[in-house]
This record gives sequence, C-alpha cells and structure tokens, in this order.
Amino acid sequence: MSFASPFSISVVAITVLAFLGLPIGHSMIAGSILYLLLAGLDMGTAAEQLLNGMYNNYIILAVPLFILAAELMNIGSMTERLLRFCDAVVGRFRGGLAHVNVVQSIIFAGMSGSAIADAAGTGKMMQMMMTKDGKYTPSYAAALTAVTSVIGPIIPPSIPMVIYALVSDASIGYLFLGGVIPGLLMAAAQMGIVAYQARRNNFPIEAPTPLRELPGISWRAFPSLMMPVVLLGGIYTGATTPTEAAAVAAAYALVISVVLYRSVSFADFYRSVLASARTSASIGMLIAGALVFNYVVTVENIPESIKAVLTSWDLSPIGFLILVNILLLLLGCVLEGTTILLVIVPVLIPTARALGIDMVHFGVMVVVNIMLGLVTPPYGLLLFIMTRIAEVPLRDIVRDVLPFLWAMIASLVLITFFPGLVLWLPRLLGYQG
Repeated sequence: MSFASPFSISVVAITVLAFLGLPIGHSMIAGSILYLLLAGLDMGTAAEQLLNGMYNNYIILAVPLFILAAELMNIGSMTERLLRFCDAVVGRFRGGLAHVNVVQSIIFAGMSGSAIADAAGTGKMMQMMMTKDGKYTPSYAAALTAVTSVIGPIIPPSIPMVIYALVSDASIGYLFLGGVIPGLLMAAAQMGIVAYQARRNNFPIEAPTPLRELPGISWRAFPSLMMPVVLLGGIYTGATTPTEAAAVAAAYALVISVVLYRSVSFADFYRSVLASARTSASIGMLIAGALVFNYVVTVENIPESIKAVLTSWDLSPIGFLILVNILLLLLGCVLEGTTILLVIVPVLIPTARALGIDMVHFGVMVVVNIMLGLVTPPYGLLLFIMTRIAEVPLRDIVRDVLPFLWAMIASLVLITFFPGLVLWLPRLLGYQG
C-alpha cells in the first residue's frame, strides 16, 4: 500500500487530529470523509453509513440505558447499603476493607456494566473508608479500586460486550454468560493477592459485624442485590431482549432509589440524567466515527488482506489467540477500549472465524484484554480517574497496581488456553458453539 494512497492519508489525518486533541470519533469521521474525497467516492456515503449503522442497530440503545442505570444507582443509597453488606460478609478478615473492595465490585458488576461507572460510583467512598485513620496508604486504596473496577464489564451486564456483539453478530446473552466465570476467576486472583499482602504487611482487621445484625443488613440491601437477578433473569428467561433489560434495570434503580429508599431528589435525578446523556453522547460519537471508518476499511478490503497475511503465517488457533492477546495488551497501553473494539477487533474477526475460533470465547477474551488496558500504564484511564480521586502521584498508583495486573494477566492466559472456562455456562444453557 502506497504512503500516498487515500487510505494512508486518511489514517495519518485521523492520527494527527487525535493528537491535536480532537475527539477520536470526530477524527475518524473527518479522516473518512477525506478518504471519500481523495478516492473520488460520494462523500454523502459517510452520512449514509452513519445513519444506517446507528438506526439499524437496536442493540446500541442498551449502552445509554446501562449508563443511566449506573448513575441512578450511584446517586441513591443503594451504594452505601451494598458496601455495608459486603463489610458484614468479608470485613472480619485481615485486610477486610481490601476484600470488601473486591466483593463490592463483583456485586456492582451485575448492575452497571461499566468499569468507569463502578470506579466513579464507589471510588470516593472506598478511598475514604480504606484511608481513614491511616489503615491503608492512599495509593494502595486507589490502585485496588482501579483493578477491582475492571471486573464490572466482564461479569454481566457489560457495555463492551454489547459493542462487541454489534461488530461480531455474536449473541449478547451468551456473551454475558461467558463472562461470569472469567470475572469470578479475576476476582479470586485479586483476593489472593490481597490475602498475601495482608499477611506480609499486617493489614488491619476490622471489628467484625455481630452475626445477629447480619439478617437486618442483608434485608436492607436485598432490593439492591436483586437488581442483577431482575436484569439477567429477564434476558435468560426470554422475557426481555438485552436492550429491554437495560431499560428495566434503569427503571428498577429509579424505583428502588426514589420510592423504596427515598434517597433521590429531583435535582439528583436531573444531574444523573444529564451525566448519562453526556457519557452516552461521547460513546455515540465514537460509535458513529467507527461505523464510517469501518466502511473505508471494508472498501480497502483490509480485513481480507490481514486474513490472507495471517493465513500465510500458518498460525494455529492458539497461536492466533496469543498474537491477538499481545496485540491488544500493547494497544491497550495507548488506545481507549471502545476504539479498539470498534476499529481493531472487526479486522481480526474474519481470521478468527476462518480458524474456527468460537466468537463467544473470542469476545470474552477481547473484553478482558481491553479491561486490562484500563489499568495498564501509560494510558490506563482508570489510573487517571483514581489519581484525581485519591490526589496521589500516578507513579505510586502504578507501583501498587502491578502485582494485581500480573495476577489478572495470568487469569487471561487461563481463559485463552482453556475455552471451557468461558463456554461451560453458555453451553449449559443451550449454546451450540
């Protein structure tokens, strides 16, 4: 491919615009229009691809609805009640608050589907709880909150899995099921690191919650704990589509916060809707840009060219998955996850299919890679978020993140080499892949 070809020029334009500070979605739209102009194609095709992609994919509606559900959950007292429940269950062990941080992420994973929402929702509260009276260093508390937040989009529901389903035509329901065991595996790895560090560093033991208080704490948290059951139950019983389930989740969070807990004012509700709209708009622009740029990639026959190159290397399925893992881990250091899902992954899918790799297994592996990118230096978006919340230097958080990162990469290796860890639960419920 010539460096002066329309495609090369458009890629350079996208890169330059992004480095100059233009949002990547806008950059992809501008670069794609430049390609159409240089290639002598109808520039109206950009608008056609954007509109067709946005309006013909009903599944995209699940993204803003899951974001709204997370916002509504965070503004009410649902978060406080769930944290109290987690503390009652695991807070009695050495390093109890660190274990609480992991367990609360497992529970919140069944509600928001967003790592950033989980970190922003519970990050400040966990930071305050863990650093009170000098129990844990601010950097350790921030690092732990960052790494536990990546569990959110792996255990269902998951916004990245919704986006992967958009580009791969894989079943969202089976993708959600496929993420359960890998998510729990990563949580177990994190708790193992916490347990080891608790013994080595003599982390404090919290005052145990009396057993007689446990039923009352559980009862007060019960409506919140039922949210994943309502959401996932609707999907797997066939009562709702994933998009409808996202709407049900948002409505359920609103009813619980406003009617039952009475902890949300109209001003709070307005702010949560506004925040959800802003986040959804930014993701929507990214999806729109990717839809247009993917048309350019298709016109240039890039997926088939890459497929031909990889086929000539005579890679085995495992060899291809190892290559994809390395590629995505490296890209995750510098690119935002949604960009990888919408631009890079569609190029890899034809080769994965040709090698007989299951699309649900591939999708869960891809999402785990992208989540690791959120806590991988130097880009690591969650690292930057926790730096602002904890007000500590990035280098200190990175130092405390590394042991957890290596443990999670070990979990990724297991997921890659043992597809049954991903596919066992979907097959149990009827998946034929």
